[in-house]
Amino acid sequence: MDPLEPLTRCTWAERSLLEQAYHDHEWGTPVHDDRLLFEFLILEGAQAGLSWTTILRKRDAYRAAFDGFDPEHVARYDEAKTAELLANPGIVRNRLKIAAAVNNARRFLDVKEQFGSFDAFLWRFVDGCPKQNAWRSMADVPARTPESDAMSKDLEKRGFRFVGSVICYAYMQAIGMVNDHTVDCFRWKHLHPAESP
Repeated sequence: MDPLEPLTRCTWAERSLLEQAYHDHEWGTPVHDDRLLFEFLILEGAQAGLSWTTILRKRDAYRAAFDGFDPEHVARYDEAKTAELLANPGIVRNRLKIAAAVNNARRFLDVKEQFGSFDAFLWRFVDGCPKQNAWRSMADVPARTPESDAMSKDLEKRGFRFVGSVICYAYMQAIGMVNDHTVDCFRWKHLHPAESP
């Protein structure tokens, strides 16, 4: 790749430098660290009905407000902590989403205890290996798939909230369970084993 040649990215990543950095360094990169998996789970739930750009702008404030996304800490939040979060202008101040984050931390720990790690539980939905897609444009990318339907159903059965299939698919994209970069995007090749140098 010519370092002087401009990089071709997924079209959504060209809207801001923040989105560009997230696209270039995180989106679609396989994640196996439980703390980071929890972070994305909470952020994707917070994003429901909002733009991902809004959440990216608030991400540092979320990290500070939610104790670095440590599920052990978040699972112990009480009414006083919830009231503090509802008064925090740096995050999405939605009572249902905040309650869901605390609930999901508790359910996250239940899953971790049962499977040894949340990672072990989650990656079963793609048989442990990222699904490689080959979309020509972002318009081709689905909002949900049979895998996200299965994940959503399983998470809901375990008591998680804000885990509908569309949220689950966005989560899968973020943590690299699927490679949904378009084929002309420089990251598609980086994340595609058959195409990597």
